[in-house]
Amino acid sequence: MPFETDLAHALNRTTDSLEPDLTALVGGAVQRGRSRRRRRNAGITAGVGACAALAVGALMLPGMLSGAFPGTFSTGSDMEPAALALPRSAVSGDQMIAAVEQSLPGGRFSEKTGQSNNPADPSAGYVANGGMAVDDGHGVAYVGVSALRLKLPLRDGDGLNCEEKRTPKRAKGDTCELRELPSSAAVPGGALVMWEKTAAEQPVRADTAHRWTMTVTLKATGAQVQMVQWNSPGGGTGGGVFPKATRPAPPLSEEQAEAALTGAVWAPVLGAVG
Repeated sequence: MPFETDLAHALNRTTDSLEPDLTALVGGAVQRGRSRRRRRNAGITAGVGACAALAVGALMLPGMLSGAFPGTFSTGSDMEPAALALPRSAVSGDQMIAAVEQSLPGGRFSEKTGQSNNPADPSAGYVANGGMAVDDGHGVAYVGVSALRLKLPLRDGDGLNCEEKRTPKRAKGDTCELRELPSSAAVPGGALVMWEKTAAEQPVRADTAHRWTMTVTLKATGAQVQMVQWNSPGGGTGGGVFPKATRPAPPLSEEQAEAALTGAVWAPVLGAVG
């Protein structure tokens, strides 16, 4: 099962990024702004998947829950979160699931989940997502991708900054790299690419699971896709119980994940949301 904390972060990612009029609808349930310092520690614990979604959903607007996805992830920085814009066109959960599968040829898939966005109705969700457990013969992993559109001009937020202005600071061994891609047929106007590796617990043990996150953001439109890979199928119960690694590396390397998200499979999704 996906991790509870990835789901919680996805909810935070969506609700933190909404404009003030939408944020006000949830009263005190969602604190917008610089709450990431409180979520950093929660961002590495394991969870119980669907049950957690129902529990959190009781506190959220339906649209915010529909935008949630257990695979999304941010830097945990103390930067102002990026503001979301409504996607230009609808992307279905089935479309997201199919694109994830096409990004992992030869894999065997289970526990598939997907969520559609709805540009005609903000309450139906700003974020489309799809994810699943993947067995490619090297150990079961979990892979998920979310798609959304950020408001322009781009500013500090998810997938846009690796700076160490964060509370607490990035743990030893965790890494983050940010670079730019020039304009091309694949990424018109250029793109920002961020690659992160984060351990599920500290101190890191021999069997500690890790999470690898590839985020591609088109500078011209604000369209963003974010892929999260765990070297574990998921599980765990929280309360200090962390997921255990089933393989040493994610299904896709940094280069492979970037190629997938900037390639033909995800081009229709980037075009639809941005």
